[in-house]
Amino acid sequence: MPLKTRLYDAAAYLDSEEAISAYLAEAFETKDPGLIADAIGAVARARGMSDVAHAAGVSRSSLYKALRPDGNPELGTVLRVLSAFNVGLTAVPQAARRAATARKTARKAPTHGRRAATAYAAAAAKR
Repeated sequence: MPLKTRLYDAAAYLDSEEAISAYLAEAFETKDPGLIADAIGAVARARGMSDVAHAAGVSRSSLYKALRPDGNPELGTVLRVLSAFNVGLTAVPQAARRAATARKTARKAPTHGRRAATAYAAAAAKR
């Protein structure tokens, strides 16, 4: 009997502001415009595309079109959509961002001793 699978849709798991914020932050880390647009689209689907479009002041079809992986939304549209999610953009120096990521990663480090945690954090900081 063949294995039945379904496509993964992140929208099904974006049920809190914290989850949305973390999901979008990871997408922005990639610096991939297509992935970022797709992530914003997933959050819009989770929140209800019609509601988000209304709050952002654009039509639903325009929002779908702009947030496709190959879409090219205007910055103003992106900012209005993020505002509809109750999420904002913040500029942080890259060195500070890497240090924060390393600290966060060190907290998730395996508990094989202090030396292993330090090596784990150092490896994460290089990524």
